[in-house]
Amino acid sequence: MEHPKLQAKQYKLFGKTKNGSEIFLSTISNKNGMELSVCDFGATITSLKVPINNSEKIDVVLGFENGDNYEQSFLNNSAPFFGAVVGLNAGRINEGIININGHQIHLDVNFGKHHLHGGKINLSNQIWTLIDASHGENPSVTYEITTPTNQNNYPGSVTVKATYQLLENNSLKIIFTATTTTDNPINLTQHSYFNLNGHQRSIENLQLKLTATQFLETNADLIPTGNILSVIDTPFDFTEYKDCPKSIDTSFVLDQQHAASLYCPENRLRMNVSTNQSSVHIYVGGQCHEDLKCKDETTYHRLSGICFETQNFPDAPNHDNFPNSILKKGEIYQQETIFHFENK
Repeated sequence: MEHPKLQAKQYKLFGKTKNGSEIFLSTISNKNGMELSVCDFGATITSLKVPINNSEKIDVVLGFENGDNYEQSFLNNSAPFFGAVVGLNAGRINEGIININGHQIHLDVNFGKHHLHGGKINLSNQIWTLIDASHGENPSVTYEITTPTNQNNYPGSVTVKATYQLLENNSLKIIFTATTTTDNPINLTQHSYFNLNGHQRSIENLQLKLTATQFLETNADLIPTGNILSVIDTPFDFTEYKDCPKSIDTSFVLDQQHAASLYCPENRLRMNVSTNQSSVHIYVGGQCHEDLKCKDETTYHRLSGICFETQNFPDAPNHDNFPNSILKKGEIYQQETIFHFENK
């Protein structure tokens, strides 16, 4: 099948959903050979190959072998959300309850008694539409999806666009925009699991630095309490490079647009993360159901990757001291994040 906006070699069949819908994969590359592949199921980053010398590049994100397995991952417990756009609300919302304009709304609960990553039917497990693509200098692909009114009890209908662009300085720029037919809570993020050693290795030798001096306190269910705490004298102090944590699921308050850096001493590859969002949620993991076929027949484990989920504060609608997360009708939500790679 040839898509009107892409050559056949850059747009190919990647699988089918259980109801028979076709899943396609788009691939773009910049002049340095950096290569990005995205499938229209979840507008998901399936591969990001970064040059580390004149003759070698490595795939720095976790993923599955085909589109079928991306869908299958949501039919098992604890979906990993490999590389997907997450929403309408990333993170947890306490008991799925929010108030908008004086009205209490009960969102779908799918994480015990709480709402997680948009509910059972979410942006990550639906097929998006490829609406634009460009090649040559700073190539890009743009996907779009519109949610039905009251899906998972979200008021109104929301249209989301996701643009992935490869810049010539070996950066991946991600832009999310959204509009709504009525006031709606929204908090989008990109959920790639990164590993600068390559997706088949462990993150144990990687080093992490965050430009964050505060983090969000959470309760036993990982719901924010509303308290913002200092990282000083805690295990969450990454203001200087430290070994990647072996277990973390924490939101950090950002002091500036440069959010984080990840460094691999072995190949000297560094990834710098910058964003216009107020926090970055750091999560380490990757283990998924044993029946799912991962890329290159890899068996992922709990130290396979690290996520940099740039976003607003989780559960923001329920805390007056958190940044506003209600998108009003007539407004445009815009989120930008850049992952910049360099060898030195």
